[in-house]
Amino acid sequence: MSREVTHDANGPDVIDPDDHDGDIYVCRCGLSEDKPFCDGSHTATVDEDEGVDYKYENDDDEQPRHRIATIEFEE
Repeated sequence: MSREVTHDANGPDVIDPDDHDGDIYVCRCGLSEDKPFCDGSHTATVDEDEGVDYKYENDDDEQPRHRIATIEFEE
């Protein structure tokens, strides 16, 4: 089964647990190769235009981000 997930975050959630040395960064952008942890992949979103929807595809090294006209959700 495949699934497409829509994310609008452009940075990680930072967790500062009492029983851990240092902070834990949890991916919110959906691009991390080390999910659920942040690997810095959200830096690819830094120049996104406001109000534009993008699709990121890992199978295209030349142009992994594509603008899309709309996102349609089934009810």
